[in-house]
Amino acid sequence: MRLLRGYADIKCKDMNNDQKFEKSEWSAFVHSKCPRCRLGSVFTGPAYRFKVQRMKERCKVCDLKFEREPGYFYVSMFVSYAMNVAEIISISVAAYILGLDIIYENLWYFVTIIFTGVMVFAPFNYRYSRLVLLYWLSPGLHYDPSRIKKE
Repeated sequence: MRLLRGYADIKCKDMNNDQKFEKSEWSAFVHSKCPRCRLGSVFTGPAYRFKVQRMKERCKVCDLKFEREPGYFYVSMFVSYAMNVAEIISISVAAYILGLDIIYENLWYFVTIIFTGVMVFAPFNYRYSRLVLLYWLSPGLHYDPSRIKKE
């Protein structure tokens, strides 16, 4: 089963200790790790901070080039759009269930809540739409622990 594959016994710059790491595909995805080695970071820092979020050019552990071709991440806009639609629907349903009737009396309250939700989730959508593209929508890019550079 693809989600439960593998162990990696290596030393690298991103690891603090010499220990055995078990990285499932889901765990690596949630922690924004490289899809090929599941150890190197894809982004330079956390999703929510005051600096602009940046994506690394290459994985430090397995040397995978993340932008596989020019314009590669344009496809992630479609994934981000789908995530935005799901978030807007969820926020609308939550507002209705919570009984915020004032929202439905005035359209601008409703638009403000939706817009605020979209802005709050924007860093999340940026990060995870690109990771969805790398992990599950890229043909030929799979977990391969043999590509890890050993020190």
